[in-house]
Formats: sequence, C-alpha cells, structure tokens
Amino acid sequence: MPAYSTDEQLLHRALELARQGIGLASPNPYVGAVIADLHGNAVGTGAYTYAGVKHAEVLALEAAGSKARGGTLYINLEPHAHQGRTPPCTDALIAAGIHRVVASMPDPNSKVSGKGFDKLRAAGVHVEVGRLEEQARRLNEAFARYIRHGTPLVTLKAAMTLDGKIAPPPDEAPAEAPVEAMVGTMDRGGTAANGGFSGHWITGEVARAHVQELRHQNDALLVGAGTILSDDPLLTDRSGRARRRPLLRVILDSRLRLPLESRLVQSAAAERKNDVLVFCSSAGEPKKSQLEQLGIRVEKVSAVEPDGRLNLPAILHRLGQLEITSVLIEGGATINGTALVANVVDKVFLYYAPKILGGSGSIPFAAGAGFCHMSHAAQVKNVHLHRFGEDFAVEGYLRDPYGE
Repeated sequence: MPAYSTDEQLLHRALELARQGIGLASPNPYVGAVIADLHGNAVGTGAYTYAGVKHAEVLALEAAGSKARGGTLYINLEPHAHQGRTPPCTDALIAAGIHRVVASMPDPNSKVSGKGFDKLRAAGVHVEVGRLEEQARRLNEAFARYIRHGTPLVTLKAAMTLDGKIAPPPDEAPAEAPVEAMVGTMDRGGTAANGGFSGHWITGEVARAHVQELRHQNDALLVGAGTILSDDPLLTDRSGRARRRPLLRVILDSRLRLPLESRLVQSAAAERKNDVLVFCSSAGEPKKSQLEQLGIRVEKVSAVEPDGRLNLPAILHRLGQLEITSVLIEGGATINGTALVANVVDKVFLYYAPKILGGSGSIPFAAGAGFCHMSHAAQVKNVHLHRFGEDFAVEGYLRDPYGE
C-alpha cells in the first residue's frame, strides 16, 4: 500500500477519535491522535475530552510507550506549543522521539497558529500539513469562530415543505399538533414511532432523529418566547449521548412573558441544572425573582432594536463570554427572519419534506422585512446535501467560520 494511503487511513482514524469529543470538549477543540511505529502500525491513540485534562497526543504517547520513538504522529489539529492547563504537547512529542508529524490543519487561534509546527521543525521533526483539511476544518468550525471572534458559531435550523412553509395557517393546525412538533423537533407529546402526531409532522422520523444529533453538537439552543407560549417545548438534547455541560436553553423574551407553569420552567425548577437562560429588555422585578427562584437565569439586554426587539449581536456576545461556542436557532418565522437580516447566522441546516402546502396563510420559513433586492439576499455557499429517508436537507454557510 502506498505511503500516502497509510497516512490518509490513519488521519481518518484521528478524525474519528476527535469526534469522540463532541459534547464533551467544548469550549476547547476536538482533537484525536494516532501514533504509528516505524512500520506504519498504530501503537497508540488518544482523544481529548476536556475533563480528562490530558491532550490527545499525550494520551497517544502514553499508550504507545517506547514504540513511539522514531514513529509518526497523525493528528487533525496542530499540537500546541504554549503552556495552558497542560504543558506544551510539542515538548512531549520531541522528548518521546517522534520523527514525523502528519497534521490536517494549523490551530485556528491566530495567537498560536504555526508555533507548534515551527517548534517541531526546529527540533528536527518532519512536519506535513494539509491532508483531510476540509474535514478537519468542518469538525472544529465552532471552535474557530469562537476563538477568533469571541462569539459562538450560529446555525439556523428549520424544517419545511418544498415551497418553504414551516406550518399551515394557525387556524388550520390540529390542536394536538403544535407548530414546533410539525417542524420536526419532537418536543411535545411524543414521536411518530409511538403515535405522537403521526400524519402532522412535516419531516419523517429519520430527519427528526437527526435534529437531536444537531442539538448534541451545539452548546446552546435558542428560541423566542413565542415558541414557548405556543408549543410548550422542553428544548432538550435527546440524542442519548454524553455531555460535559447540559444544553443551554436560551429564550429571547423581551417582556418576560415566560409562563411559570411551562414545561421548560418546571423542568429547570426540578432539575436545577442552571441550563435555562432568559434574555429580556424590560421586566417587573416580581416576575424576574419568581423565575430566578425556580432556577431560571434572567439577564437584561441593554441593546435593543428600535421596535423593542432584543439585539441579537449583543446576546451572542454575551453567550461568548459564557464560553458558549455554538448556538442552534430553532425559532419560528420571526426569529429566523430577524437572525438573517441581523447577519448573525454562520450556517444553515434546512430540512425539506416532499410536501407542498401552498396558500397565503401558511407560515413561511422567514418572516419580516427580509431583503429588498436579490443582490442583498443572504447567499448560502459551500452547500452540502443530505438524505434522511424521503426527506433531504441543505447544509451551507453564509460566512466562513475561519474568516476574519
């Protein structure tokens, strides 16, 4: 087998290991490492999960032991050369006698990018960079956005018909099928698998299950107060996968209308995970105190739009201060439209079902003023298509998470 094939195979393995950190490593990057001996045999592996403190390359070195000397490190992200919670990994690699490092990409942190490679090369280690770079960049795009700008990567998610409708007219929606259920987030009452709202979902079971995977990949889920008032959702991660921090449930509620009896508030009161954060612009102190006594965090946002709506850039800046690296917006038409016009959306993940609602009263994907000219429209680039049974999804970027 050619040497490049071995390199690619072991880098794929490193990326698989890095994905083990999803839900566990944030706010730090996902990193996986494989060490191969002189004959190209994998002799040590490691994955970074934050709680374990040790970095992936150090864990791989420990597993490899003396077999690491003269060997090759395969890693999806540049080894760090600075002192952080742990000593520089480059020092450990040099001391272990690693002869060659094959990395997918440099560190996206401009303050340290390239320094790890420079230190390794100065010690006589042969360094190669760039294999499987696109996969590596997509894996750590949230970290890149966060570390470069101090704000989370924002993904706008929605499920709709082929003609761009997220729900039928409000007066035609069945009482037992709230709007959020119909757009495929499975937050109230059940799923198609156990009866639930069978026949009223927009997307099928496979797509709806994938929504939980998206939630698991994000640090926070953001909706407007209207979603709580109309759908009474829980907004939880039901992927079944482990998380280091609970999914932060963020509610935009300018006038603090959040019902104390809502399932979201009651779950926060029962579980006391400190995982519900409400942003408001004005609120009576009695209501604010009541929510806080039930375990809800309430913060006032001073920056508001002329019409009284909360300022999304200010909110995202605050979430960045809280070390939230990624946010999934699952709002309704108003939130979707507002986020797009405010230019805070980094990427979209839009599910489509092979259905057509039509009608002027059906609820569109994005409401509000929108863009006045086609030349001003939000341009989705680097598009990827996904199939989920009979449904499909469009994943694409409105801006480069690695951009300045």
